Amino acid sequence: MWLFTNLGFFSVVQEPADELLTIRARVAGDLDNLKKEYLPELSPIVEEAQSDYPFTARVSHDKFAAALEKIGKSIHYGNFKAEISMKMGKRRAQIYSKVWHGLLELQKEE
Repeated sequence: MWLFTNLGFFSVVQEPADELLTIRARVAGDLDNLKKEYLPELSPIVEEAQSDYPFTARVSHDKFAAALEKIGKSIHYGNFKAEISMKMGKRRAQIYSKVWHGLLELQKEE
C-alpha cells in the first residue's frame, strides 16, 4: 500500500514469514512524524542506505489500522495538494503533484 498523507509518504508491506507490517519511507522524518502524531507503537527506525526505501519501521496490523482511523478522522482540509504545500513545503507539494499527474493517465484511459 502506498499512503500519501499530510505528514509523509509511506509504503506499507508485510514481508514473507513476518507477522508485523513494515512501514517504509524515503525520508526518515516521515516515519518520525507518523510515530509522533499517530503511531507511538512504531518500532525504532532502521536505516538501510542501499534500499529502495532507506528507512523502515515495524508495527502490528491492529496498531496500524488504529493509526489509519486516527489519520482519517484528522482530515479537515479541502485540498490535499494545498495542505501539503502549507504543512510540508512547496517542494514536497510539487513532487506529490507529479504523482497526481501520473495517475491522471489512468483516468484518461477509461
